[in-house]
Amino acid sequence: MAIAKAEPGKTLLDPSNHTLIMIDHQSQMSFATKSIDAVSLRNNAALVSKAAKEFKVSTILTTVAEKSFSGPIFDEIRSVFPEHHVIDRTTMNTWEDERIAVEVNKIGKQKIVLAGLWTSVCIVGPALSALDQGFDVYVIADACGDVSNEAHQHAMERMIQLGARPMTSLQYLLELQRDWARGETYNETVQTSIAHGGAYGLGLIYAKSMFNASEGH
Repeated sequence: MAIAKAEPGKTLLDPSNHTLIMIDHQSQMSFATKSIDAVSLRNNAALVSKAAKEFKVSTILTTVAEKSFSGPIFDEIRSVFPEHHVIDRTTMNTWEDERIAVEVNKIGKQKIVLAGLWTSVCIVGPALSALDQGFDVYVIADACGDVSNEAHQHAMERMIQLGARPMTSLQYLLELQRDWARGETYNETVQTSIAHGGAYGLGLIYAKSMFNASEGH
């Protein structure tokens, strides 16, 4: 018989148990992205970046052919990590670049969280490779995009079939916070939610403005 305990499940993310890899959020890659509009994509990339920075998540940033073809990483990411080294690759599969393996092994986390463009190339490659090597893989689906809805959908299905766990940008932020009584990150989580959390953010503005409401306080 199962016994309930007031403790989180082992598959939940926390700030210390995973590595975030943000892959190829670049202008050239986004021009042909049709499964999500550019405004939403940039907003979600900003949300994920701010969540990772706030909670001090081990983060790897990578681009492909930045200088010669694809352009710089989104400023929504660069501005959050101004001093962060961005690994520029030639490989379509990030996981096949030796520098990524070195960074992943140096960080030493079992769980890998992925976001980037395009889902069917830049995300499927590392997701399937990491799964094959025994890592737990999570994909932030709305911080990814592809050339069509079908391409994004089938890429997600392919990864899920092999064990990847899908999630969303706002879910990522709130899963890291998880308890509104965590005062050291409360204010920043609320501000990030207001700035990038869509209708949820509007609800926070309303509740705080009208009632001075505060979750868990």
